[in-house]
This record gives sequence, structure tokens and C-alpha cells, in this order.
Amino acid sequence: MVSQNTDLELDGVSKPPPQPPPEKKKYVVHADKEEYDFAAHRTIARPTNTFESTGHLIKGCLGGGILGIHEAYMKCGLWTSLVVTIIFGFYISYCVHILVKSAQILYKRLHLPEMSYPDLAEASLEVGPFPKLRKYSKWFRYAVDLIICIDLFGACCVYQIIIAKTIKEVIEYSEGLPTGDIDQLRLYVLTLLLPILVLCMITTLKYLAPFSLIADVFIVVCVVATVYYGLQTAPALSTVPAFKDAVGFFEFCGIVVFSMEGIGVSLPIENNMREPKKFPLVLCAGMSVVVSFLILVGFFGYWGFGEQSTSPVTLNFPSEIFPTVLKLLMGVMIFITFALNFWAPFNLVWHYMSGWHDVKKHWLWERVYRAISVIIITSIAIAFPNIGNLMGLLGAFCLSNMGFIFPACIDLLVVWESPGLGRFKWRLWKNVAVIIVGVLLFFAGTYSNAKGLIANL
Repeated sequence: MVSQNTDLELDGVSKPPPQPPPEKKKYVVHADKEEYDFAAHRTIARPTNTFESTGHLIKGCLGGGILGIHEAYMKCGLWTSLVVTIIFGFYISYCVHILVKSAQILYKRLHLPEMSYPDLAEASLEVGPFPKLRKYSKWFRYAVDLIICIDLFGACCVYQIIIAKTIKEVIEYSEGLPTGDIDQLRLYVLTLLLPILVLCMITTLKYLAPFSLIADVFIVVCVVATVYYGLQTAPALSTVPAFKDAVGFFEFCGIVVFSMEGIGVSLPIENNMREPKKFPLVLCAGMSVVVSFLILVGFFGYWGFGEQSTSPVTLNFPSEIFPTVLKLLMGVMIFITFALNFWAPFNLVWHYMSGWHDVKKHWLWERVYRAISVIIITSIAIAFPNIGNLMGLLGAFCLSNMGFIFPACIDLLVVWESPGLGRFKWRLWKNVAVIIVGVLLFFAGTYSNAKGLIANL
């Protein structure tokens, strides 16, 4: 009969049974966490000052979404949209703030100079206050990676539709053809497959980065042009609806979040700052500019172009020489920046896929996966060529998680024990409120925008 004694008799000495080796932790909390200066330990070739960081934040937040924000105002109503845009500006800024603040607390605890968003998600759960949840830290990281990929690849779909609509409108208007056929738009999207495929074979950013700055200049020009041309045709303000309905409201919420959310660029910007503790100043200045630009395009675009306005906003400009040239140049710039927007999510995908293949064949397989990704993006753009609802779906589905729910969860994990939940546990209830808003936007915004996409098939 086998003894039930768990001890082993070795050389007459009772010893415990051999234990499996302890699981190796990727992140370790250090005792002298308050003494670690993460900024001093950063090795940055060219750190950015406060002004440069503000510019990077504005550029990271403003993209193709601003060209469709007027359509969001049309769905919701003029004055309601204006107020909610300002509210979301504060709300998004606060969520970015707590994400970066949580990261800086963990830098000190873990003695790390910097982390990416997925790193932060994984670390917050791995060293968090709930031991039973620590085994899911990798899954938290994968969730962040997945949402980032869906969001950025989805933005590429939006860009492709914007390019196709611009080309279609310019060509068909010049030939006196009707411009409202959605099946024709799908053909234009399809014709862009080959040139975009070739463009996305560029594997380095150094050839594309200069065009990003030019595209930013064109966005500023579009903002000014929207105000100018909108005022030329604007009716009396009293005739413009202040609010429409709940469905339009949640469609608007998705689009406005998509148009101003910069959570994905916040940590890279902070990691590259010469004085990272000044990030709140950068956030305040940058988001003020972003919200102002969105209000200008949204308010004057809907007020001036009315219920028949379409996206991108440049298509509502009169068919004169300057607006036509601006439309074409904007289309070209978006075409080139498509590759910039494609670069980040594809590199994330390639990080996971490259391990499946022999290193010597990486050059081939990388291009194969690039081609597959572009074909999938084009297929989605052909299936759902509705810019407004597609942006709203991305904002509601992706950014409600990445921008609101995940930062609040990370903040709770970081402050649960130190610095603590505060008197009356106000940090707990504050983050619970942020999560509730994110969940509401996720379900209501996803449903209303998905319904709009299906209705326009």
C-alpha cells in the first residue's frame, strides 16, 4: 500500500516533495518604487519638447474622421452635437490623462522607463491587487492589440472610401453624370485595390513621413474652406434642428469619438517627451485644438450644407477651380497617408505572424500578409461604403473599449492599493462611471451604426 505521506524520505531526512519552478514574471515590483526616475533612464535620440509633443498629439487625433464630422452633426442635430462634442472632448482627455498617469505610476513601481499601451495593460493585471486575475494578463494584452488592429484597419477602410468618393465625384461631375449611385462607388473602391496594394508594399516610413505633414496642412485648409463655403449657403440658425432622435444621437457619439480619439498615440508621445511630467499641459493644449477644429467643420458644415451634405466634407464645396483642386489634392494626400495608417496595425499583426515562418523567408511572407490585409480592407470597403456609419461603428465598438473601458480598468488596478481608492472610495466610483459610459456607448453606438450600415447595403 502506498503511503499517503506527502513528505519524501531522502537520506533519512524528511523533505517536502519537489515543487514546479515558479512562473517567471515579466514585470516585477521594486521596493524603492518612489525613488526611480523613469525620465532620467530614458535613452531617446531626439526627445520632443512640449510644443512638438502638442503638434504630434493634434496630428495623431485629427485624421480622416474630421472630414465626416458634419454628417454626424446632421444625424444628431446642430446644438446638441455642439454641446456633446465639448463634453466628449473633456471626457476623452480625462481618459487619456488617467491612462498616462497610470503608466507613470507603473514606471516607478516596475523600474521601467517606458511602456506601450499593450505593455501597460499586461503589467497592470500581472502586478495588480487581484492574484486570481493575474493569469489573464496576456489576454488583456491581446485584447488591446486586437482592438487597436480593428480600429486602425477600419480607419483604412474609411480612407479608401473617401478617396473613391472624391475621384468619383470629380470625374462624374465633370462629365455631367449623376453622382449618387452606390454601386458605382463600389467599382471605384475596387479600382483602388491595385494602386493601394502597390503603395502598401513600402515597408519603411521614411519615404512616407513627409507626406503626413503636408496632409496636416491640407486638413487646416479644409477647416477654413468649410467655414467659408458653409457661411455662403447657411440658412437662418432657427431653421436648423437642435436635436433629432436617439438613434441619430448614438450614431453621432460613435463618429465624434472616432474623430477625436487619440488614446493610441498618447503613450508613444509621452515616452518620447523630454519632460514627460508636462504631458497634462500637452493634452490640454492639443485637445483644445482638436475639439475646436471638429466644432468648426461639424457646425459650419451641417449649418451651411444642410440635410443633403455628404462625406467627405470637401464634396460639398462648389465646383469651382480652387475647391476642385483642393478635393483632388486632399484625395492624393489621403491616398498616400493610407500607407502610414496601414503601417502601425500591420506591424502589430506581423509581430505575431512572423514567428510562423522561417526568418529567411520573412521578406516574402511579410508582403503576402500585406497583400491579404489590403484585400480584406478593400472587401469591407466595397461591402459597406458608408463613411458615416462605418466611422461610428469603429468609434463605438473599438474606442469605447480602448478609449474608455480599458483606461478605467487599468487605473483601478494601479490605484487599488497605492495611492488607494480615496475617501468614500471616490476613485472606484469615478472609474465605474467611466466604464458605464463606455459600455453604454459600446452597445447603443454599435447597434445604431451597424443597423445604419446594413440599411445602406
